[in-house]
Amino acid sequence: MHDPDSFLSAAADLLGERGLTRDPELMDAWLTDWRGRYRGKALALASPASTAQVAALVRLCAQHRVPIVPQGGNSGMSGGATPDDSGTALLLSLRRMDAIRAIERDAQQAVCEAGVVLQSLHEGAAAARMRFPLTLGGKGSATVGGLIATNAGGTQVLRHGTMRAQVLGLEAVLADGSVFDALTPLKKDNRGFDLKQLLIGSEGTLGIVTAATLRLLPETGGRAVLWAGLGSIADARRLLLHCEERAGGELEGFEVIPAHSLAAVLDHLPDARSPLAGEHAWHALIELVAAPGEAEGLAGLAESLLTAAFEAGLVEDATIAANEGQAEQFWLLRDSISPAERALGPAMQHDISVPVARMASFVEQAVPAVEGRFPGTRAVAFGHLGDGNVHFHVLAPPGTARGAWEDGEGKAISAFVHDLVTDWGGSISAEHGIGQMKRDELARLGDPVALAMMRSVKQALDPHGLLNPGKLVTLAPAAPSN
Repeated sequence: MHDPDSFLSAAADLLGERGLTRDPELMDAWLTDWRGRYRGKALALASPASTAQVAALVRLCAQHRVPIVPQGGNSGMSGGATPDDSGTALLLSLRRMDAIRAIERDAQQAVCEAGVVLQSLHEGAAAARMRFPLTLGGKGSATVGGLIATNAGGTQVLRHGTMRAQVLGLEAVLADGSVFDALTPLKKDNRGFDLKQLLIGSEGTLGIVTAATLRLLPETGGRAVLWAGLGSIADARRLLLHCEERAGGELEGFEVIPAHSLAAVLDHLPDARSPLAGEHAWHALIELVAAPGEAEGLAGLAESLLTAAFEAGLVEDATIAANEGQAEQFWLLRDSISPAERALGPAMQHDISVPVARMASFVEQAVPAVEGRFPGTRAVAFGHLGDGNVHFHVLAPPGTARGAWEDGEGKAISAFVHDLVTDWGGSISAEHGIGQMKRDELARLGDPVALAMMRSVKQALDPHGLLNPGKLVTLAPAAPSN
């Protein structure tokens, strides 16, 4: 950094009183990640109000060599939006840029600024009798920019794909302050590389997403939400295949929940109750959705699906939500797993994927392997069985204090889990990104050719390494001069 005082003075002039602060109390909450595992320092917190301000600010940062850490809702799971402890980086919040610029019903698309919260997008689409086909537990805080930067997934990937599939157009500010403007969506465009896809999932290391054109769908005609008790995750896999065969395009969600996770949620939520009376080793949460005008047969489809599942011995017990309120309660149980686990104590969370057909077998083998290697721990897997992605969490022995365990045995556990996943041909990050938490593991286990390509792209677009330094990939050290 050339001159911090000169930079801060220029940034204050550019952004105004609301746009820049160094107040420790105002900055404090944004310097720690959602899980509380990473904490950093920042030179200041910048909150630009427009793409033009972002671009001017990034040019100023480039001039003064000030690193930038972009941040949306600060609800990420990999420390990707937390600065390091040097205090030299500018924390760049996109939360003031929260306008839904347009919802176009005929085109089935919305144009949103990066700071739009997912829940607000859902509500805006619903008011236009449309829907945005991506949701997740953190919808009340996650922002469009953050979802794009991490290529978020969620509970509807089975049918609709990840965030990558929802982005029709993109606007982003690059490391030199230039604006990449590709908001206008084209069904066919063969002018070379699809550059917006390069930026999606790059975690703010190649550019700062400022706006996007997103795919919308017509509102649903209705839904049926089912809860089934199962004897094993292998039964869950068989039930998934059964649902895909019988429900086809109506199958929108299929989540698996082990007994331990459900019990944790029931303890965590004071008024929650289990959908089923008996005890079951595993549970499946299934959602069927009908198009407008086609909801009449949905209840019958759900009942016939479960009847056939009982006859085939796939389920031990099951129920169908009686109304929309009960359906929301079923989903609340699923969405509350992470905070419920957090209340139990330290845990190492792994957002992993393996080929869809092998996920049940992986869980069956990985759980006893981890618990046998690290006595006293408890391994639990839950999540999106239908797309090969489960959240594989390893809970510390009861009574373990936070901090030392994660940095000691916890790191050994994660390395062991990542080795298992790699051996099974999977990915150490399915939907939460790499951030700083998995950066070294990606370098250790990633394909050398792929890593070299990523570093080359980073070098080309951000030669000074100013955008979200220390996340995802790092630039190779400069060769010594002769």
